[in-house]
Amino acid sequence: MSSNTMNGGSLAYLGDAVWTLLVRKYLVDKGYNRPDDLQKLSVKYVSAKSQASIFTNLLEKSFFTSEEIEIYKRGRNYKSGTVPKNTDVQIYRVSTGFEAIIGYWYVENKNDRIEQLWEKVKTTMED
Repeated sequence: MSSNTMNGGSLAYLGDAVWTLLVRKYLVDKGYNRPDDLQKLSVKYVSAKSQASIFTNLLEKSFFTSEEIEIYKRGRNYKSGTVPKNTDVQIYRVSTGFEAIIGYWYVENKNDRIEQLWEKVKTTMED
């Protein structure tokens, strides 16, 4: 499997799964064990609004490479055919682009970049 042959939607789909797993593992490791608590807390990281905010914050800090920005654009511009219910379309597209970057890193085995992202996000969210 190569990220070059995958569309932005497929990369975002994988990225969403990777991101959700990171968040869930983090919350369980922190000692949360009630499903309703886990769900409420995970929204802080996995909602489209949160992901768009994370992406924008890191973009302003020049965290992403030019290649990663191209992947982001593939995800952001992918037309899924669905309209988000509770989120502005522009925010949804930014979050999809963010997930596409994570999917790209996953497919390309760039686990160091996933870890770097997670460390920055974890630190920011805990403040």
